Amino acid sequence: MTNTNNVVDELFAVGAHFGYSKSKRHPSTKNLILGSKDGLDIINLEKTVESIAKAKERLTEIFSKGEKIIFVGSKAIIKDLTSELAENENILYVDNRWIGGTISNFPEIKKRIFKLRKLMEESENGEFSKYKKKEALQKEKEIVKLKKYYFGLVKLVELPKAIVVIDGKDEDIAVKEASDKKIDVISISSTDTDITKFNYPILANDRSRGTVEYIIRELFDIKK
Repeated sequence: MTNTNNVVDELFAVGAHFGYSKSKRHPSTKNLILGSKDGLDIINLEKTVESIAKAKERLTEIFSKGEKIIFVGSKAIIKDLTSELAENENILYVDNRWIGGTISNFPEIKKRIFKLRKLMEESENGEFSKYKKKEALQKEKEIVKLKKYYFGLVKLVELPKAIVVIDGKDEDIAVKEASDKKIDVISISSTDTDITKFNYPILANDRSRGTVEYIIRELFDIKK
């Protein structure tokens, strides 16, 4: 990571320090808040930078072993960038709604992913031409349907070593499934969230596209 002071300044510039109102504050975030201004909690960005560094260290360890993570970036502010930010071959992604059972019922999900892979290969190889027009059309429609939820997971053959989620409160199903399987959870979440549910909580303004993109680029070491 670049100089800590520089990162704090850059996070401040994108509004990462803005939390929710004190009335919405979750007690677990209290020690990471400097105070309040204009009705909003102000996040201690030095602590945020420390959290980013710890999470990045864990991700670096995972990637060095060729193991995979899932980036859950389905929040409206970032979903259009999710696939771009997940450019590392070891970063799989979910840019639509998390499908319940993706981790907790992985054998069933794995079948759907395999089916998508197989259909995509058939389509790319021109094998749909051997089917009648109606059947070929049905297969193309099935590809579109499966891609919506599983395209970012098409290389998932075993459970990931970690998930990175934007707003752990919104992605509570993904968080619970990962936690139940002892899979590390890295979460970028704001002051209204119980951060004790995450192995690597990163407290920041999860409503800010600039903030989320900046932190993800730091974690995944992606330069603009």
